[in-house]
Amino acid sequence: MKIFQLIALIVTLSIFGIKSNSIQKDNVSLVFKPKPVQTAAEQTNQYFPYLKHKRIAILANPTSIIGEKHLVDSLLASGINVVKVFGPEHGFRGNASAGAKISDEKDPNTGIKVISLYGSKRKPSADDLKDVDFMIFDIQDVGCRFYTYINVLRDVMEACAENNKELLILDRPNPNGYLVDGPVLDMRLKSGVGKFPIPIAHGMTIGEFAQMINGEGWLPNKMVCKIKIIPVKNYTHDTPYTLPVKPSPNLNTQQSVMLYPITCLFEGTIISQGRGTYFPFTVLGSPALKGIYPFSFTPKSIKGMSETPLHLNQECFGIDFRNYDIEILRKSKRINIQWMIDFYQTYPFKDKFFDKTQSDQMLNIDVLVGNSEFRKQIIEGKSVKEIQDSWEPQLSEYKEMRKKYLIYR
Repeated sequence: MKIFQLIALIVTLSIFGIKSNSIQKDNVSLVFKPKPVQTAAEQTNQYFPYLKHKRIAILANPTSIIGEKHLVDSLLASGINVVKVFGPEHGFRGNASAGAKISDEKDPNTGIKVISLYGSKRKPSADDLKDVDFMIFDIQDVGCRFYTYINVLRDVMEACAENNKELLILDRPNPNGYLVDGPVLDMRLKSGVGKFPIPIAHGMTIGEFAQMINGEGWLPNKMVCKIKIIPVKNYTHDTPYTLPVKPSPNLNTQQSVMLYPITCLFEGTIISQGRGTYFPFTVLGSPALKGIYPFSFTPKSIKGMSETPLHLNQECFGIDFRNYDIEILRKSKRINIQWMIDFYQTYPFKDKFFDKTQSDQMLNIDVLVGNSEFRKQIIEGKSVKEIQDSWEPQLSEYKEMRKKYLIYR
């Protein structure tokens, strides 16, 4: 086959929407490998010049990397003036447990002042920003309403808008970007694990979400934050993306990240999600299920992960999802609420299943899910379809609204 015929074939495949990773040329298979995803932070030529001769503050954690090097270290090595770092939940270096309050400190690696946004304050103050010309946000998100980094994003945007500071967002892929599902939050249940009228899985990157915050007027008095977004290269919402660094202590494997949209909901039940093990959010179980499930695990106190987990030192019986085929979820594009139904139906003490008075490690299921109907639907024995249908029309309305802010398709 001559080269121009090969080109014509490729064009034809493109026109008719035929996807192929290989084409035969003279009986030789030509394999077209997709270009690797490149995070915004890795595209230093796109933003390093923008930062020269400016006093920079950055919101960062261990996911803020360029290759194997932390972004802060790379900025300093390039002569960029980083005057302070802000740390979110788990801290700048990521060594604090979930929910643990964090104090301000001096970073031992660089000597830079680190101001905690998960302690006495939730957003930078005017005093914090008075010696800052420019703010950077670079944190890996996992695409769920109850994953608190989108709350931090909103707070930082508010502070920047109040103090007339521009915010540079170095975007990163959403590993659950394929998923837009769950009930839209009833704002009467607004809390620290749900601040926006969005579904459980929002299907956006941090950059896209920042545009939504501005566009939907979610800052006080409908303020608008001046933002500059460096997009991810070679990424779509359906692009599989394996995180190079764990996004938080208890999301320590790719499997846990992908299961998180559903297994996190079990924090509103008496079922352990594996906190207190080295494989949280990939197992589910309870001591009361002994004799029903053969698989078991025992939550222990693990410093930096979970010091006082649910069912501490008690053997829990349930299901191991560490080898569950994630492609099943990716193809369905739905949160697998059948697992919640199955565990409720199997649990012998049903009046205790959602009773959060049993442990301070349990959350309010209504607040976590985002409505007061889900709990009732599980108790009443509603089917998966009946529960999913009840999320409409709000879910479809959200999907339509979301389109206005997408950078990637």
